[in-house]
Amino acid sequence: SAAASADADTAPASAPETARPFRIVAVTSCPTGIAHTYMAAESLEKAGREAGVELVVETQGSAGFTRLDPAVVAAADGVIFAHDVPVRDKDRFAGKPTVDVGVKAGINRPAELIGEVRGKAERGEVTSGSPSGAGTPVERAGESGEGYGTKLRKWLMSGVSYMVPFVAAGGLLIALGFAIGGYEIKSAPSVMDHFVWTQTDSWAALLFQIGAVAFGFLVPVLAGYIAYGMADRPGLVPGFVGGMIASTINAGFLGGLVAGLLAGGVVMAIQKVRIPAPVRGIMPVVVIPLISSAIVGFLMFVVVGKPIASAQKGMTDWLNGLSGSNAVLLGALLGLMMCFDLGGPVNKVAYTFATAGIAVSNPGDSAMKIMAAVMAAGMVPPLAMALATTVRGKLFTPTERENGKAAWVLGASFISEGAIPFAAADPLRVIPASMAGGAVTGALSMAFGATLRAPHGGIFVVPLIGNPFLYLVAVAAGVCVTTALVVVLKGMRKPAPGTVRPGSAEGATGTTSAQETKQPVAA
Repeated sequence: SAAASADADTAPASAPETARPFRIVAVTSCPTGIAHTYMAAESLEKAGREAGVELVVETQGSAGFTRLDPAVVAAADGVIFAHDVPVRDKDRFAGKPTVDVGVKAGINRPAELIGEVRGKAERGEVTSGSPSGAGTPVERAGESGEGYGTKLRKWLMSGVSYMVPFVAAGGLLIALGFAIGGYEIKSAPSVMDHFVWTQTDSWAALLFQIGAVAFGFLVPVLAGYIAYGMADRPGLVPGFVGGMIASTINAGFLGGLVAGLLAGGVVMAIQKVRIPAPVRGIMPVVVIPLISSAIVGFLMFVVVGKPIASAQKGMTDWLNGLSGSNAVLLGALLGLMMCFDLGGPVNKVAYTFATAGIAVSNPGDSAMKIMAAVMAAGMVPPLAMALATTVRGKLFTPTERENGKAAWVLGASFISEGAIPFAAADPLRVIPASMAGGAVTGALSMAFGATLRAPHGGIFVVPLIGNPFLYLVAVAAGVCVTTALVVVLKGMRKPAPGTVRPGSAEGATGTTSAQETKQPVAA
């Protein structure tokens, strides 16, 4: 049979129309550059192997990215972009049949995307070349014809994706400083003036002060990279300047958002002006930074800064005044948002809201409670899917049971995306169950008064959490609720015609993905 299969493999290869396989290059990216980016890449590569095409993926994740070999890009017959933030160096792929979608499509329907790009190649549809018609990099940041609402989301997510590592580093360092030296460490003198190598308090003060410096970059980085997402590199200088002004005038996170959008818009407007050829050389280095920084600085200091600072103070006062049933309701709402799309835009809104509250050197108690509730709720879906595949494995396919093993680690690490394979396969059961568990956990965390100074870390930062035991109880309660609902909801369709016992199902269909899809709840 090996010889027969070898013959079968070589026979079509000799035919001229299949002399070489169809070649696709793909780029995947997501706002945080942690989970979705690599899950989409893995999904596309697997679908490419199944479809018999050569598919190479460039992951533009948070750890940076390695550009595809220009020869590979040149030889490609088609391009797939699966991204939620602008693709970097997108012009490399111009002039080829291109499918441009969100990163979730790369995870959920890779075979369909491969089919789409092959169809475009057969019809000779290609993307336009360089910026002659596009004008500025912002108009090339997404699919042509994309609405400004979609572009706005991508620009904001671009800023958030660069900001999150600063939040994680600064928050964890400050939390470690508090854990070692207590909350009074924030009033310690500068370690430049007083540092004793043998004193734990000195080390705690050092960690706290490094973390505070890291936090100082949050708003400028947010603003700078929103402007970068809009106008490419020329947007960085006015974006950072506007963000720093927002920090200076206490306009905070809201000020950073506005400064970034203003900076990007100003640079876009300048780039539309026709410039004489002799002056073009100094435009990106001198003229654009000078004019855009002056305009953005004027607008932030004189026009919009004060109202935004007032709005930020109002929001902070409202958060600090939350107590009792209002706090519990907010916790439930944030839990619902964290579990609605498992790392998508709604999840990121809730997470960004929480991190914005703690992104100061001295956050209020309510802000730290909100951060605790958000992280607890975000851990629920993957942990619940892992538990469900353990206690009732018969209700899941062999592939899902394998994913369940990885979901333990992803959930414990506060990576909500660990539940995406389950939600993609059965959204009507998994997502509502996840939201119910997330709401329970968020509400309980707020009710228990658990606080969290670190913006990430999952189970590994429990020693830094206020009321850690009750916090874990809140997480466990939500996991149990989601697990029970998933098991009940999946179990309700057990009697569906054609279901078979798991032993025979795996024996007969364990290797056939189409049949597994038809009967995902063999019991």
